[in-house]
Amino acid sequence: MSETLRNQLLGLGFKPAPKPERPKPAPQGGKPQHGAKPGQGKPAHGKPAQGRPQHGKPPHANARPPQGKPRTREDIDLAKAYAIRAQKEKDERIEAERQKQEAARQRREAKAALATFLQGKGLNVADAEIARHFEYGGKIKRVYVTQAQLAALNAGELGVLQNDGRYVLVDAATLAQAEAIFAPAVALKVDPDAPPQDDPYADPQYQVPDDLVW
Repeated sequence: MSETLRNQLLGLGFKPAPKPERPKPAPQGGKPQHGAKPGQGKPAHGKPAQGRPQHGKPPHANARPPQGKPRTREDIDLAKAYAIRAQKEKDERIEAERQKQEAARQRREAKAALATFLQGKGLNVADAEIARHFEYGGKIKRVYVTQAQLAALNAGELGVLQNDGRYVLVDAATLAQAEAIFAPAVALKVDPDAPPQDDPYADPQYQVPDDLVW
């Protein structure tokens, strides 16, 4: 339509046709458009949709699990008795081990004291040829002596001590003192009043069988 014709129509009272309205954009934030019914469309942020279970604990999550059979007084007393016995046995084992270690310590100290005490007190003769046998520790042992030492040994005037794997010939006084320091070291202590059959090895002619363990 030309501009002149448009002006003529407007002069006659005709109004121009209204322009079509543009559709409004949907508002942000997920709000429903005008005319939408509540509950339709996307649910609001942070709110669960209707009809769906909420996230979190399932139903009855706080409910206590079923309890077993309650313990009776007899069960409790029996458990206490077992605990007391177990503790007592443990204490006894600890005490036995402590006593064992203490005995080993005392033995070491006594043997060391005996070795110090015997320094310079041995009467062994290097070229002695007479073997004097005796029983010690369940086995037959021997020490070489002279004829005079053999007589003194059988009379109880001398004795034999075991020290560091050696058999030391000492006088009766030294033997008594050594026995007070460490009694297990006394290998031979003759009682002159004892019957001869109590010490069959006193005779130097005694022959030790070959099958005996030394």
